[in-house]
Amino acid sequence: MSTPTATQFSITLDVTLDNVPGVLGRLCSAIGEAGGNIFAIEGFVAKGEELERDIVVNCRSIEHQQDIVDAVVATDGVTLEAWHDRTFRMHEGGKIEVLSLLPVGDQDDLSMAYTPGVARVCKAIAADERLADEYTIRKNTVAIVSDGTAVLGLGDIGPKGAMPVMEGKALLFKEFGGVDAFPICLDVSSPEEIIETVIRLAPTFGGVNLEDIAAPGAFQVEEALKEALDIPVFHDDQHGTAVVTLAAVENALRITGKNMADLSIVISGVGAAGVAIGKILLGAGATKIVGVDSKGAVYDGRDGLNSWKQWFAENTNPDSKQGELSDVMHGADVFIGVSAPDVLTVDDIGNMNVDPIVFAMANPDPEIRPELVGDLVRVMGTGRSDYPNQINNVLAFPGIFRGALDAQATDITENMKLAAAKAIAESVSNDELNEDNIMPSVFDRSVSMAVAAAVAKAAITDGVSRLS
Repeated sequence: MSTPTATQFSITLDVTLDNVPGVLGRLCSAIGEAGGNIFAIEGFVAKGEELERDIVVNCRSIEHQQDIVDAVVATDGVTLEAWHDRTFRMHEGGKIEVLSLLPVGDQDDLSMAYTPGVARVCKAIAADERLADEYTIRKNTVAIVSDGTAVLGLGDIGPKGAMPVMEGKALLFKEFGGVDAFPICLDVSSPEEIIETVIRLAPTFGGVNLEDIAAPGAFQVEEALKEALDIPVFHDDQHGTAVVTLAAVENALRITGKNMADLSIVISGVGAAGVAIGKILLGAGATKIVGVDSKGAVYDGRDGLNSWKQWFAENTNPDSKQGELSDVMHGADVFIGVSAPDVLTVDDIGNMNVDPIVFAMANPDPEIRPELVGDLVRVMGTGRSDYPNQINNVLAFPGIFRGALDAQATDITENMKLAAAKAIAESVSNDELNEDNIMPSVFDRSVSMAVAAAVAKAAITDGVSRLS
């Protein structure tokens, strides 16, 4: 199956065309014959002997970009002046910056923003450290912490390799939640070093978002920091994924008419995300969950389980099912994939219960491609934006932290996560809900605000808000 073109591989071609009939047509044909999809052409009026234009072309891969460039170079009447990869151009110089909140236009402004006036605020905070949450950036600032050991689907690429992702996360925090976030990419060699470093950095921040830290270290880091710090600590790969997955399941149930307590659920991947998904589904009323990792079904009594998989084993798989993924798919109502590409087959889906729900969320390539399942699946979702029903963490973490910060929460509880999932699910009205539209748009800013309100309310109810 041919890989479709995508904006992430798009290029801009700076070309000069001879102003004679047929040149533009030959250029467009050459790009199309090479498999490129023209996304945009700068508008122009044909005057003079030559035309200079920028043409944006979506490609399939880095190699395909070069194929398009070669085709343009070989086109008569066309001169390629320059070209660039639009994704890399977007990242030049980074994606975020620090801006001041107030002007410093004269000596009076300076005397209050800095010395000597700032000393009064410093002394007040030293006398009552709670004031730091009101009179410093702690009120609205989150640390995005990663060691670069589990970045997207790229694996251990190190802290510098992780920086573009953490910058992007900071961009999304600000864009969708109004939260100031800063990437903290750590050059460390153990979970203990992450824990120690974050504890030392914590006075600067009102919350900590852990990101792309490999399991099982991710569990250890989160548990230790939650115990040591009095600010929210949230591992988005675990809990953000769990929140949006629960929202997707809830809305799929609205379509199929099934009940959470009756579902047979299979989770492929029992790492950080899979364990958190299992936990939040249990909290939402699920009773029959089976997790499968690279060694098969996880069950109580299986050898070699770390402490987090052991918790999962003790709280799921009530029938102690064993075997490979295909063995436990018989009669399943829901498949949730946070594992690897192409591990699910058409036959597996054929063995599921009536009206199967399949969320194949491995990125960038899902556990099974939607094109292969057709009408076999009642509700299909992935982690990708080029298929319907994208299950994307950006629907969760900006609003969760917005609500936690607004409530001056000391923790993010299970009830706060459940409230976030409910707010996301309810953002899709009954009139909007259908098999291809179970999740709100990631560009709907009202979703983050609904999540924030629900999370803040739950924080107060749970007694973890300094405002309560």
